[in-house]
Amino acid sequence: MKTSGIFFFHGLGLAWYAYLVYAISLITKKNVEKPSDVLAYGGQWKFLTVLNLAFQAVFYGVSMLTDAFVLMKKHRIAKSMFFFRDLLFGGLAFPLSMFVFTSFWMLYSYDRELVYPKSLDLVFPVWMNHAMHTAIFPLTMLDLFSTPRRYPSKGKGLSLLGIGGFSYLCWVLWIYSVTGKWVYPVFEVLSPLAIAGFFLGSFIILLIMYNTGEFFCRMIWGDSIVILDIYKKKSK
Repeated sequence: MKTSGIFFFHGLGLAWYAYLVYAISLITKKNVEKPSDVLAYGGQWKFLTVLNLAFQAVFYGVSMLTDAFVLMKKHRIAKSMFFFRDLLFGGLAFPLSMFVFTSFWMLYSYDRELVYPKSLDLVFPVWMNHAMHTAIFPLTMLDLFSTPRRYPSKGKGLSLLGIGGFSYLCWVLWIYSVTGKWVYPVFEVLSPLAIAGFFLGSFIILLIMYNTGEFFCRMIWGDSIVILDIYKKKSK
C-alpha cells in the first residue's frame, strides 16, 4: 500500500471509530426503553469496549497525522512521530483490540448473560455489536500489515500496557465501591478469590497478546527497519 493509501486508511479508521463513539453516546442518551443499568454510574465509559473504541480513534488520528508529515516531506517531524505512534500501537492498540475481541466472544459463546445480556439488544443494534467487538481486531491486523513500524522496547511497551491495565482495574473497583455493582455480570457469580484470579489471568493474557503483536511485527517488517526509507519506496 502506498503512503497516500496508508494515509487514507488511517483517515477512514479515525472517522469510523469517532463515529462509533459518537453513536454510542447518542444511543445511551435516547429516551427509549432500556435496561436501568445502562446509564448507571460511569455510563458507557465504564466498559472497556467503549474505552478501546475511543483509544483507537486517538491512535488512528496520530497515525494519520504521522502520514501527513511524511506526505508533506516533513521528515524530521515524521521521525519523531514514528516512535510515539508505534508505542501506542504496540503498548495498547494491538493488545487491547485482540483482548476485547477474544475475551468478549469467548464469554459470549459460553453464556452471553455474563458479558452482554440479551436486554442490551434493545439498546444496541446487531451491527454495532459486531463493530464494537468483531471488526476491531481485523482492522488492527490490517494496520499491522499495511503500515511500516518498529515495535517499542519491551520496557516501554509493557509499561504503557501495565499503566493502561492498572488504570482500568482501578476504575472498575471504584465503580463497584460507589454502586455496589460490578461493571460486568460475570463478576457477580465469582467469589472474591476468583475475581482476583480473573484479573491476574487477564493481565497474563494481555502480556501474551503483547508478545504476539511484537512477533507478527518482526515477521512482517523485521527487527531493525528504517521506517522512513520504506515510506519513500512506497511513495515511488
